[in-house]
Amino acid sequence: MSPRSPRYGAARTISKLGLGSRTQGAQWVKQGLVRINGRIVTDPEFPVSHGDRVTVDGRESPQPRLVIMLNKPRGLVTTTRDEQGRDTVYRCFAGADLPWLAPVGRLDKASEGLLLFSNDPAWAARVTHSSTGPDKTYHVQIDRLPSAALTANLARGANVDGELLRAKTIRCLRSGQKNSWLEITLDEGRNRQIRRLLGGFDVAVLRLIRVCIGDLQLGQLPKGGWRALTLREIESLAPATR
Repeated sequence: MSPRSPRYGAARTISKLGLGSRTQGAQWVKQGLVRINGRIVTDPEFPVSHGDRVTVDGRESPQPRLVIMLNKPRGLVTTTRDEQGRDTVYRCFAGADLPWLAPVGRLDKASEGLLLFSNDPAWAARVTHSSTGPDKTYHVQIDRLPSAALTANLARGANVDGELLRAKTIRCLRSGQKNSWLEITLDEGRNRQIRRLLGGFDVAVLRLIRVCIGDLQLGQLPKGGWRALTLREIESLAPATR
C-alpha cells in the first residue's frame, strides 16, 4: 500500500511524532542518536516517509497515524461486525495489508460517499466533535422541486424528536421534472441528520452522497475505492493540538 504522503526531514518528523521538538530533533540527528529503519542518519533534513521506523536513542516512535478515505457504496453498514450478517464497509478493504482502523463517524446503510477510517482515536474524536470538527457537505437527491420556502425552512431548522436540526448552507444544484439535487452543508453531526431534517418537512431522500469533509473532497475516487490521506490532508482536518 502506498500512503501517498509527502516526505519530511528527520528533525521535523521527530517533532511530528511527539518524540521531541524540531530543534531537539536536529541536535539528536547530528549526535548520531537517530535511526531511520535501523540506519543511523546525521542529516536533520534526511527524508522520512510515512511508515518509516524512527528511533531516537533507542526510543521507537509510536505507530504512525494512518487515515484512509473510502468512497462508501450504498448498501454497506458502517460497523466492524454486523449482528444481522449484512455486508460492512470493511469488505472494501479485503486483501489489503492494513493495521486496525476504525470508522471516523459513519454513513448509514442507504448513504454513500466519503467515509474516513483511522488508527488514532484522539484524532478521530477531534474530527467528529461538533465544535472542533470540519463542516461536511452532501449532495442529496429529493423527491420534489425545491421552493424558496423549503430552502429557507431547512436553513431555519426543524424540531425533530426533541432536537433542533438545521443545515448550515443549502443550495439547489440541478432540477429535473419531478426531483432535484441539493447541496447541503452541516457544521454538526447528528444521527441521520439530513434524512430527519428533510423528513420534518415531508421531503423524501432518494440518494445521499457525502462529497466533502472540510477541504477534503471525494473527487474521482471510484465506488468502493480507497486511499490513504497525506499528512497535510490529515492535519487540515484536525490540526495538532500541541
